[in-house]
Amino acid sequence: MASLTCQRQMGASSRPAAARRTPVLRVVAQAAPAAPAASSHSVPASKLIDGKGIADTIRSEIATEVAAMKKQYGLTPGLAVVLVGARKDSETYVRSKKKACAEVGFDSFGTDLPADVSEEELLKVVAAYNADPRVHGILVQLPLPKHISEKRILDAISIDKDVDGFHPLNIGCLAMRGRDPLFVPCTPKGCIELLERMKVPIAGKKACVIGRSNIVGMPAALLLQRRDATVTMVHSKTPDAKKICADADIVIAACGVAEMVTGDWIKPGAVVIDVGINAKDDATQKKGYRLVGDVEFEGAAAKASLITPVPGGVGPMTIAMLLQNTLESARRAAKGEKAHH
Repeated sequence: MASLTCQRQMGASSRPAAARRTPVLRVVAQAAPAAPAASSHSVPASKLIDGKGIADTIRSEIATEVAAMKKQYGLTPGLAVVLVGARKDSETYVRSKKKACAEVGFDSFGTDLPADVSEEELLKVVAAYNADPRVHGILVQLPLPKHISEKRILDAISIDKDVDGFHPLNIGCLAMRGRDPLFVPCTPKGCIELLERMKVPIAGKKACVIGRSNIVGMPAALLLQRRDATVTMVHSKTPDAKKICADADIVIAACGVAEMVTGDWIKPGAVVIDVGINAKDDATQKKGYRLVGDVEFEGAAAKASLITPVPGGVGPMTIAMLLQNTLESARRAAKGEKAHH
């Protein structure tokens, strides 16, 4: 394999490193009393993209294929998750991944390490999973303690098992015509899957991606381009961002700013995919906050033909795509295929 000169890092992004696998909750202070929670009941059901329902369908499809794979090849897809330290949010996400694995019939592997583990010890764990034929996908839960280099650890994951799709070779192949990556990052892959399952035309349409992170915005734009959309990326330095967005047939919002995209950003009849997950102060809620996206739901829903709610839109698709990527890896292993780049 050629040496990698790309750097595996976030680049210009409004999201911290933790956002790569840990949804970011931002608390947005409000001077005025909180408005009532945006509810999917306030817009017609025909406008809502039910990410949870679609993710459930995908999980069911995966479970069927896993059963067939076990029967035909005697092989069970395996996902390994490495957790360093005892962060409550990370523990929660790891549990949800293990539960999802069990539901579709995957084998689940896990290594929990203390927060003061050395980088060399963590690299040994990754190397062991790389060498284990029962493991088809490896995740190292982020963020890692400060004394450990995320880049070094993530680069150590075999490209054949990089089910997050962040390896520079995977991203490079995604960017090039005539090449296919082994894996596509889970969240942008989920966005496109929602559009396709809702039979939204993409070819020949204008698309606007808000946010240019390496984990969502940039790969989402590349995926839309692959499907023959004309794509504009809007970011913090873009003049006339609202005007550009209001001309788009498809909007993917992944800027990490609560309710930044208001109704006047949306063209009548546009399809809106909201990747954001933010906590907003709300005294009417038991927890004192409610979850909102990067899109102001009520205003955008009034203009859009289809829109994802938050929660229940893109979120459930991310783990479904992680399972899909792991299944894909197991399928290659069953057929004796190796990565060729």
